[in-house]
Amino acid sequence: MKIKGPIRALGAMSGTSLDGIDAAVLVTDGVTIDAFGDSDYREYSDRERATLKAALGLWPEDDIAAAARVVAHGHRVLLGGFADIDLVGFHGQTLAHDPDGRGTHQLGDGAALAQALGWPVVWDFRSADVRLGGQGAPLAPFYHFALAKWMQADAPLAFLNLGGVGNLTWVDPRHARPEDDGALLAFDTGPANALLDDAMLTRRGIARDEGGALAASGVIDDDIVAAFLSHPYFYRMPPKSLDRDTFAALAAAVIPLSDADAAATLTAASALAVAESLQHCPTPPSAIWVSGGGRHNATLIRMIAAATDIPVRPVEEAGLDGDMLEAQAFAYLAVRVARGLPTSCPGTTGVGAAVSGGTVSRNTNP
Repeated sequence: MKIKGPIRALGAMSGTSLDGIDAAVLVTDGVTIDAFGDSDYREYSDRERATLKAALGLWPEDDIAAAARVVAHGHRVLLGGFADIDLVGFHGQTLAHDPDGRGTHQLGDGAALAQALGWPVVWDFRSADVRLGGQGAPLAPFYHFALAKWMQADAPLAFLNLGGVGNLTWVDPRHARPEDDGALLAFDTGPANALLDDAMLTRRGIARDEGGALAASGVIDDDIVAAFLSHPYFYRMPPKSLDRDTFAALAAAVIPLSDADAAATLTAASALAVAESLQHCPTPPSAIWVSGGGRHNATLIRMIAAATDIPVRPVEEAGLDGDMLEAQAFAYLAVRVARGLPTSCPGTTGVGAAVSGGTVSRNTNP
């Protein structure tokens, strides 16, 4: 489709935390951000969440029909509540991510969604990157570059998304384009909320350690954390990415601990993984701007600040919406795909050259 100026793009994101679907409108030409539009959220029910969790690790040839219905229904209901949309960016639900092996699997049918909504849908953002040797993740960094420009930043900074998995983008806004050499470095840091949320659900039947209160009352098991940090992943040079369940051994190691000590240990592991990641940045960032559900965990944020000795700030302090950054990112990327602009590059996913991923499906109903 031809895009000559800013349009209203709607992005949707259902992350590995399995809490629900975020949707947000962004007015953009795929280069600059003109305005932030309305947003909404649909929480998964306990039954839907259980269905999706049961499908984690599965591939297209497996029995994923029930999970596919959850993803399709949730997105139709949420996105159908918006109006005056020119283009949709649909990420889908990641079930499996093995870029060095079988590839990557984001559950969801963008063509069917285009038919249901009546708007063109950009989807399958990761496959082209993986086919060309990239990790296929993270994909938000090009949007983070645009945000740094919008913030009028004049020195390197970092965006840290604390979802199910943590991912960090180091941005040098002094460059003209995100694909310029040295403009971006991005990679997954390690677990963020996923293992802690799983432990809370299993142990206490609650979705999360609200505010990090339980972790704050516990004692960190330093031996478990040290073993976690010896994982080969932390010795790999970025770009690099993770599957939600890469650190299953950490989840198993805290089983004998009390609830509070397990929460403290898992939280410390997530924080120290972020601190370890900063050694890969070309220069220390002037600040770490945090988005995602983990920014509400005061204990986690306090541990990250202590371990990094760098200001750790919620993106709201910059006038942004930390719950919707990922959804906005896929609105932004959808416009870039429609314009044929790159969505990833060697510094973000390790792909050989800048590449524009994604498939555009249009409504064919008369």
